[in-house]
Amino acid sequence: MIVVAGEALIDLVPGSAQADGALPALLPQRGGGPYNTAMALGRLGSPAAFCSRVSTDAFGEALLAELRAAGVDAAPVQRGPEPTTLAVASIDADGSAGYGFYVEGTADRLFELPAALPEGTRALSLGTCSLVLEPGASAYEALLKREAERGVFTALDPNIRAGLIPNAAAYRARFRSWLPHVTLLKLSVEDAEWLADGSDVDAALTDWLAAGPAAAVLTRGGDGLSVRTRAGDEYAVPGERVDVVDTIGAGDTVNAALLHRLAEHGALSPAEIASLDAEQWRDILGFAARAAAVTCSRAGAQPPYASELV
Repeated sequence: MIVVAGEALIDLVPGSAQADGALPALLPQRGGGPYNTAMALGRLGSPAAFCSRVSTDAFGEALLAELRAAGVDAAPVQRGPEPTTLAVASIDADGSAGYGFYVEGTADRLFELPAALPEGTRALSLGTCSLVLEPGASAYEALLKREAERGVFTALDPNIRAGLIPNAAAYRARFRSWLPHVTLLKLSVEDAEWLADGSDVDAALTDWLAAGPAAAVLTRGGDGLSVRTRAGDEYAVPGERVDVVDTIGAGDTVNAALLHRLAEHGALSPAEIASLDAEQWRDILGFAARAAAVTCSRAGAQPPYASELV
């Protein structure tokens, strides 16, 4: 069982073009980095569960219905009457997405540390807004540290949303404090540059690996993915060429694809990651690149089903 913990929200994405001067049409779609990761795991066929706090409003009900339809266990989800977080997406000409957030008083900010994760949990994935917005952020952090101490494989995708981070220096220090408890670190190049804060990204990556993770995967958009292990081995694969509709959910799909393929290689532990060879890593990275390309080829966070990646 792979448990994904973090926010579930509604993305308001641009719809059809409007007449000059009219407000753009915004269409609601399910979203949130951890939520998208859980959805992708379910579609790929991995046993997965989602751990969060979700509103009892209509949006919250729709979010949970989609999870269950994908085969994701929603039993660990906490519920509350607070509204669902909203993210307003803007799509650039190249398909890349930017976001503005409405997060005050929303359900996922009030997440509390659960007494336990589902029996048989082998891996825990966290990231994005859930590790920024208090008081929930401290609960997710406590979950990360507790499960790491229990020997659970942990994956972290910071997925930086700078507009939600009031104190960048404090967040960077907090990020550094998580690393001893992280097995797999996944970053976009943009996230790595922001976290490095003007320092050389290559040197920063080496430093972050020395702090704890067994491996770090760096995503480079259309240029593909690379991994560096704590031992210093590096492997890369090119991106899959596709007509990009938008990039919403692409990084989240990569998270899920990495975990799914690592599980298939029997590599959900630091020691097992260290034993992976070049061929195995290229298979894992290539699978993630193919999965992300499918997501980019259609509107919104629509990760692929296993049958689409055969």
